[in-house]
Amino acid sequence: MAIEHLSQVLVKEAITLVYGGGKVGIMGLLADSVLENEGRVIGVIPQFLLEKEVGHAGLSELHVVESMHERKQLMNDLSEGIMMLPGGVGTLEEFFEIFTWLQLGLIHKPLGILNIDGFYNLLLDQLEKMVQENYLKKANLNLILVSEDPGTLIHQMKAFQSKPESVWFK
Repeated sequence: MAIEHLSQVLVKEAITLVYGGGKVGIMGLLADSVLENEGRVIGVIPQFLLEKEVGHAGLSELHVVESMHERKQLMNDLSEGIMMLPGGVGTLEEFFEIFTWLQLGLIHKPLGILNIDGFYNLLLDQLEKMVQENYLKKANLNLILVSEDPGTLIHQMKAFQSKPESVWFK
């Protein structure tokens, strides 16, 4: 399973998982797996979600914030790179905000897509279409790192970080 493999790579590379702090969904499973493999996990969750009892109680650290915007900002501040896993509308919203920050030079971190089983193939095709139609610069599209393999993607993200002339986003 890709989540278990990602968890093992994160722990092996001593990478702390920073995520939205929930106990449900793919990210809750990833957090559990990292913790089971003796890794470190930091969650950032808005108070209203914590009150709905979706907060993960067993994390290394859990930060409670007031708003979704504060959540994204703190997750960015705590992270050295951003990786998008398969998800829903909220995942896409967060990805595109971070991509925008990266394009504008507001952040300088690697942005990766873990394209498990081709989940994001259509999104990647759409981004290519945007380049063809001159709505997106190819140089900006090239800021996004993509792989189906967690180890390969983390390697790409680490290599990208080591280039001071590169623009990163979160």
